[in-house]
Amino acid sequence: MSGAVATAEPIGRRNWLKPSIARERRWALWASYIVLVFFAIGFLAPPYFELVTALKTSQQIGSGKDPWFTAHPYFGNFIGIITNPDFQTFFLNTVKVTLIVVVLTLAMSILAAYALARMRFFGSHAFATGVFLTYLVPESLLFIPLFKVLSFLHLINSTWCLVLVWPTLSVPFCTWIMIGYFSSIPKELDEAAMIDGASHLQMLWKIFIPVALPGIIAATIFAFTVCWGDFLYPLAYLFTGKQMVLTAGIVSDLIHGDVLDWGHIMAANVVASAPPVIIYAFLMDYYIAGLTAGATKG
Repeated sequence: MSGAVATAEPIGRRNWLKPSIARERRWALWASYIVLVFFAIGFLAPPYFELVTALKTSQQIGSGKDPWFTAHPYFGNFIGIITNPDFQTFFLNTVKVTLIVVVLTLAMSILAAYALARMRFFGSHAFATGVFLTYLVPESLLFIPLFKVLSFLHLINSTWCLVLVWPTLSVPFCTWIMIGYFSSIPKELDEAAMIDGASHLQMLWKIFIPVALPGIIAATIFAFTVCWGDFLYPLAYLFTGKQMVLTAGIVSDLIHGDVLDWGHIMAANVVASAPPVIIYAFLMDYYIAGLTAGATKG
């Protein structure tokens, strides 16, 4: 009897040491949660500090006490920045240019993606890859030659120059998104529509756009985010306050000499960040669906 007990314990230990799928999944889940918590803290710490600073007076900010907390929120910075005529000009310029660029981006990317995904022609695959590769070229390499082009067109220090250059950032990736989505739509829909006598534009308008609506929303969100948050092109091509957009105007015209009103600057950053945050909060599911649509066929 004692020998049986003695042999049972090592067997139990060996069974416990054997790899278990449930145990491995549990450890992987905990490891994922731990990594995500650290990433969340790292990414959310700057906007949280920005918001807390915007809710302090200049005296509280200058004292340096409790930089991460405020017992008595002060909303004067937000009121001052919203009623600031310069900030209102920056905001309106940003909204105007962003909406125009988003509309142009959708028009060009949808037509290009449909042609590359459905109207097969010689070199279409290579051309589609080339369209995406143009997105990988950094702005820091493009803004100097684009400056020469805009100078030739007399568009320097005009918000319309952004209407010309921002699609170079948004169209390639949005086209790539739409190619993946259009490719996932069954080809039987095309064949049935062509048998009924529909043209390519009719198929695009009546079949592909309604079916690919999540992909279009994903492309819209991406184009909006790229235009709203771009910093280099506005800083390089716009010089006067009346032509500035938010990203360049906040750091150019809201800083007077060596005087840094951190309360107003942080409040301006919070207000400027609000539209993308709101859009992502309500349309995140569509954005994820559009980005992952090309992963499967049918």
